[in-house]
Amino acid sequence: MNIVRFKFKNEILFGNYDETSDKITIYEGNPFEGFFKTNEEVSLSSVEILTPCDFSKAVCIGLNYKDHAKEFNLPIPESPIVFIKPSTSALAHNQKIIKPQICQRLDYEAELAVVIKKEAKNVKEEDVNDYILGYTCANDITARDLQPKQGQWTIAKSFDTFCPFGYVINTELDPSNLEISSIVNGKVMQKSNTKNLIFNVPYLVSYLSSIMTLLPGDIILTGTPGGISGMQKGDKVEIIIEGLPPLVNVIS
Repeated sequence: MNIVRFKFKNEILFGNYDETSDKITIYEGNPFEGFFKTNEEVSLSSVEILTPCDFSKAVCIGLNYKDHAKEFNLPIPESPIVFIKPSTSALAHNQKIIKPQICQRLDYEAELAVVIKKEAKNVKEEDVNDYILGYTCANDITARDLQPKQGQWTIAKSFDTFCPFGYVINTELDPSNLEISSIVNGKVMQKSNTKNLIFNVPYLVSYLSSIMTLLPGDIILTGTPGGISGMQKGDKVEIIIEGLPPLVNVIS
């Protein structure tokens, strides 16, 4: 199932997107509390695509691909490096990423995001799938020049519009072996596979739930491969993950 969240006739709705027909079957309710198929369909082009869910927090993992750690000349982490993006950083597919005036270098980071289905606390690795709704594309936008100045990552990664994600949540993906890439202005900049993650999805969900309660709609950004570089206003960035439609945004 490809869950989408959208606005149609001034109403916010959920549905199931069929890429073959380019149609959305409307569902009543929401995928976190109750979700029921209707007989109504709308075309993707007739609706305003929103982020596929609202999150209380986006929990992000740094340096989770070996090649990304290597390009920063940093050691492979022995435990996950964790930071959080606020809910105000959320951005939908086709909306504009705003480059802050104080930022000299704005980077893309292609990431697979995990969407939490129900409240998760102290979840065992073998039970993690019961707490995952599905997977979506994410772009961990970073004001790279601000990152070393601050000595921590919150400022560099928490500006409004710095967490584009969506536009579908695929409920059937196997996250262990997915091609992942980023494309800027038509040029492939990152290319890897989620099998190269240092800490995999079951471990991350279990580990994070032992620290903080994960709530329905929260997302976990699992890390980015090597190949990052800067973007300028007007650049178009696409996040491509196998089994998902691309997440596309333009820098403003």
